Amino acid sequence: MDQIVIFDTTLRDGEQSPGCSMNLKEKIEVARCLERMKVDIIEAGFAISSPGDFESVKTVAETVKDCTVASLARATQKDIDTAWEAVKEAVSPRIHLFLATSPLHMEYKLKKTPEQVLEIAAAMTAHAKQYCSDIEFSAEDATRSDWDFLVKVVDAVIRAGATTVNIPDTVGYTTPTEMRDLIAYLREKVPDSDKAIFSVHCHNDLGLATANSLAGVLGGARQIECTINGLGERAGNTALEEVIMAMHTRPVLYPFTTRIDTTQISRASRTVYNIIGQTAPLNKPIVGRNAFAHESGIHQHGVLANKQTYEIMTPEALGIQTNNIVLGKHSGKHAVEDRLRELGYSLSQEELLACFAEFKDLCDKKKNITDADLEAIADHCIRSDDVADENGYKLNWFSMHTSNFTTATCTINLEKDGEKFEDVCLGDGPIDAAFGAIDNIVKPAPHTFDIYNIHSVSQGKDTLGDVTVKLISEGRTYTGKGLSTDVMEASIVAYIMAVNKLCAATRKKEA
Repeated sequence: MDQIVIFDTTLRDGEQSPGCSMNLKEKIEVARCLERMKVDIIEAGFAISSPGDFESVKTVAETVKDCTVASLARATQKDIDTAWEAVKEAVSPRIHLFLATSPLHMEYKLKKTPEQVLEIAAAMTAHAKQYCSDIEFSAEDATRSDWDFLVKVVDAVIRAGATTVNIPDTVGYTTPTEMRDLIAYLREKVPDSDKAIFSVHCHNDLGLATANSLAGVLGGARQIECTINGLGERAGNTALEEVIMAMHTRPVLYPFTTRIDTTQISRASRTVYNIIGQTAPLNKPIVGRNAFAHESGIHQHGVLANKQTYEIMTPEALGIQTNNIVLGKHSGKHAVEDRLRELGYSLSQEELLACFAEFKDLCDKKKNITDADLEAIADHCIRSDDVADENGYKLNWFSMHTSNFTTATCTINLEKDGEKFEDVCLGDGPIDAAFGAIDNIVKPAPHTFDIYNIHSVSQGKDTLGDVTVKLISEGRTYTGKGLSTDVMEASIVAYIMAVNKLCAATRKKEA
């Protein structure tokens, strides 16, 4: 039974995909989820890419105690120096440098000869090795590289001190057979291949990322690079939940172990989707709403007789509770706390009190509170103050008038720094009027709407409405979330959170 190292790059490759940007607090929240799940390595970002990225990598490195923390770096001294400055306070730091090795990339992107690339790869690996013992080298676009040239590069970087060598399928081009053969070829041909761990980093452009990663492991790779929910450039990366559950479900074919606590998968997936303002596609493997749903009569009959007839894994293995204890207005704080703990939440006393207050408020509007409601409340309370600015606007009250034969009108009353602001606006509908009144008060920078999405948390007409608003301004996204049985209130709260983030970013840029 061989140990597979799980390298999660949600905070780097996942976060840099369009529409998936996160602020510092959100990155820390994801990092804590990854730590609870017991991933081996968290790639916290690309430290030199911006001051914000440097700060987030440094903060994650200082916060996480049970995982290695890595920063990406190009094969240049400045990148490597900056990466080290960002991760040096980590309990277990790693520098991850990369350099393209395919003929296409060397000629058109790097404008360098193979000999120059070989020299740079070795020299920069040696430079990184001066800082720490854990060095990873990635041969960008490896699957479109000449195999014999790859042998030379891998040999050179191992001799220069690389302890992990990553063979990325950067553009999602390869197939499982090719990936398995390539890893096996390199392990056979590189003289000191036993002195480094081989890794695979697969993109999903042809829908083969998970299959290619598993094939690479069968070829001898012992590290898989992946992201929560498969986030990443273009079509995304290998989904952590997919490769983990494939190995978990088929141990005879994949006789490997990992540190991963699978019961944390569902919560981590939901956390990431909530932060980026998206929901899992219904048919998303492992974490989609339909992953354990059975509508066909034949399927239902089989599952009732024996779940294994149509379920190859249990929802409990992913941390999905199926007993669904119902709480009500007579339930006390300890009952709520116990249920949240069973659902995988470890809340501070302040967060617990906020959750209980929202729970009691919901009890006045809804007869029975389900696990889905409780999870939504907990997720909302955890980031309820996440407006990217402690002095952001907060909703006091709103009044709305609308019908199908008059123009919608909304009056909004907001508070900031103890001062109250009020405005009224007409609109094409109640949401347009409400958002217009907020704009009149806050005066945010010009922006467009990328997403305005409402979905029900559970069943029934009294369900909580979970609203996501995502704004785009100057190429960056700003996400807000709102939760209420009143979808108008949830929409207003979500928009206020998004514009607060936008205003905070604007002030930071001007400063």
